[in-house]
Amino acid sequence: MLIAEDRDEVAVLRIEHGRVGALDVQLLDALTEAVTASDRALVITGSGSSFSAGVDLRRILDGGRPYTEELLAALSRTFRAVFDHPRPTVAAVNGHAIAGGCVLALACDLRLMSGGQMGLTELAVGVPFPTSALEIVRHALGSRASQVLLGARTADRERALALGMVDELTEPDELLPRALALATELGARSPESYRLAKVQLHRPANAAIEATAGGDAPVLAGWTSDDTRRRIEAALAALARR
Repeated sequence: MLIAEDRDEVAVLRIEHGRVGALDVQLLDALTEAVTASDRALVITGSGSSFSAGVDLRRILDGGRPYTEELLAALSRTFRAVFDHPRPTVAAVNGHAIAGGCVLALACDLRLMSGGQMGLTELAVGVPFPTSALEIVRHALGSRASQVLLGARTADRERALALGMVDELTEPDELLPRALALATELGARSPESYRLAKVQLHRPANAAIEATAGGDAPVLAGWTSDDTRRRIEAALAALARR
């Protein structure tokens, strides 16, 4: 599900969960635990052709409202754990990073990409953005956030770079070594100064997230509506025909 490996002063977290690294409660809880337990710089990557293709839509249909509520809480915990990790974080995007997988990458300090498609496709399926995800996207993409979020399209690596979704492109065999080198370089800086800089940079996003800490009721209602369920069923049917 999640393979953790120490590489000198850097911890590598590799998602190996099914064919596309789909995010479910179990994987999200494992990611949150690994990130919060680490005092190292982190590199987060995937396996095969995917970094993570987003949430497991089938689990949402099967689990209904109780599972969806649990999933949304787990998503927010994971996104915030990565976003607020006090040490450097680098996403090594080895393949498709879609929807929640894209948000996970955007929560990192730096993002490298070697292939695949990247994008925020939530609105194409009809699910609204949890506040934590939206504010992380806004922080990472700035003026491009509306274009990427409302467009709900995927982009190849060159387009992802142009939109600011990634900071650097690499070849596949160079991806992990380059990510490790960057994480090591950033990790050599003063830990306390680095932590404080992130706190200051993230303050507006975290303030907006905290404002809804009591619950994101409209988001949950949107994820569990009959219309959203029909759209998810249609999306899964379209995938099955490919």
